[in-house]
Amino acid sequence: MTNHQKRLAVPNSWPVERKTDTFTVKAGAGPHGESGVPLLILLRDVLEYVDTRKEARYALNQDSVLVNGDAVSDEERPIGMFDILAFAEREEYYRVFPDEGGRLALTPIDADAADGRLGKIVAKTTVNGGDVQLTLHDGTTLHLDADAADQYSPKDSIVVDNESKDIVAHFVYEEGALVTAVAGQHAGQIGTIETIDVTLGSGDNAVTVATDDDAYETIEEYVVVIDENFTGGDGE
Repeated sequence: MTNHQKRLAVPNSWPVERKTDTFTVKAGAGPHGESGVPLLILLRDVLEYVDTRKEARYALNQDSVLVNGDAVSDEERPIGMFDILAFAEREEYYRVFPDEGGRLALTPIDADAADGRLGKIVAKTTVNGGDVQLTLHDGTTLHLDADAADQYSPKDSIVVDNESKDIVAHFVYEEGALVTAVAGQHAGQIGTIETIDVTLGSGDNAVTVATDDDAYETIEEYVVVIDENFTGGDGE
């Protein structure tokens, strides 16, 4: 197995230049699947906190970098949409948020906003014992008793507290909900759902989203319900 990834073949969401060099670092196993960006790329190429992999490993071994509240020691750990990066010694906090064009970007937030991370529910299943499992967009799973899980549905969004791992907020996918597009030609655009058009058969449902300037149409898979606090760079 190689530790390198050809730049021309990286997902469009990765914040790397494709024609400067042949290779970049390869993401390790972890959340977000193939779309996850190696932590090293964010530390070295985006934030420019380190110059080399060796420096990144040293910083991570000091437990100075937290991802979703947990210290990370693997520089290849995949980082993806809505993850929270915290540098407590610097008092700097970032949310991974798609910008226009679909590239993942680091949005500065305040310390309070860094206490929990947003997750889109992509599946809801009953497991052994009668509990319900919620699967989030990054592969994270949460187990709830059946009564507690009744209020949650696929396509809804929740906020999970980084310390307790409890659900602390819930945003319903419905007309009137605030959403951001995370893929497609409208990636990064925030607006309010005007209509949800259900397509019969195996086709994707269409969503019309009204923005401050206009409106756009995309498919359900490409939108995530968010809270108004996610639209501001400083969490206010």
